Amino acid sequence: MSDALLSTLAEALAELVTAVESCDDEVLDPDTAVAWLESTASTLSGLPVGDRRALDGLFRAAALRHPEGRRRDELLKVPEGFALTESVHAATCEAALEHATRFASVVRDADPATPVPTCPGWTLADLTRHLGTGHHWAEHLVRTRATARVLARDLPLDPPRDPAACAGWLAAGAEAATATLRAAAPDTPLWSPGADPHARYYPRHLLFETVVHLADAEIALGGDTAPIASGTAVDGIEHFLDDLPYIPCTAESLAHLGRDGDVLLLSARDTGTEWTLTLGGGGFARRRGRGDTEPTTSVEAEAGELLLLLHRRYAADDPRFVHSGDRDLLDAWLAATAL
Repeated sequence: MSDALLSTLAEALAELVTAVESCDDEVLDPDTAVAWLESTASTLSGLPVGDRRALDGLFRAAALRHPEGRRRDELLKVPEGFALTESVHAATCEAALEHATRFASVVRDADPATPVPTCPGWTLADLTRHLGTGHHWAEHLVRTRATARVLARDLPLDPPRDPAACAGWLAAGAEAATATLRAAAPDTPLWSPGADPHARYYPRHLLFETVVHLADAEIALGGDTAPIASGTAVDGIEHFLDDLPYIPCTAESLAHLGRDGDVLLLSARDTGTEWTLTLGGGGFARRRGRGDTEPTTSVEAEAGELLLLLHRRYAADDPRFVHSGDRDLLDAWLAATAL
């Protein structure tokens, strides 16, 4: 389905919801209106978290296309009425905690000195301290409503010196972070290292940090990773692409890539989701779906595999991936976006 069609459908639904909510009782029976709205909300709540987040954005974009005034204000209330932002925020908090708990369980009884091949030079203890530091750091930022950058090294996070204690420290930090994040209003303005300077950024950031580092731990201990839920993986790819222009090293590398006009197409075969990345203009432009221009190169796999490819946890020549076109473009993209 094209972006234009999705936007049009979201706008039509927003207009319909607003009309029902503001309809005179003599025109539409109030009980019927409530039943219809509750049924719609129930249907929308069944969407995966990433789809609910996308729908929230489409509703808001539709409202902002209207001139300022009462109509725009009414349309902006539509996603709030369906609690899209709140339900997405809560679900993402829980998913981040679930994955952190899984990570702690995977590494707890393992040798902390085990090398992590996907993070050269690191051991499992290093990986666990890194991930635990991220949870403690995010908890501090959201709890203090930080509006300026705060470095983790400037905080008294007290990671344990005993490698065997790292898993417990991570798990406790994840519990504390989840409680703080869950209590924060998603729209609370906050500094963030990425595209979204609000409290809602941090559950996503922690979730996808943990998803990727859980894969690191699984590869270190067993050589392969557990499947990543397709909805989680699609949202993880969106988050990764959103943040790339805000990360100085990747933004600079992409600006000097020298492949202006080339198009990279990512296709997730399990969800049918596609991303078209067009290089140029000192970076790249992206759209959800297939663009009108023939891609220079394309790569297809399961959504979770694509997520780990973008994070360079899988090599591009792994048989999981199906390529077509100019393979050099994919290699150049992966080199430029390495974190």
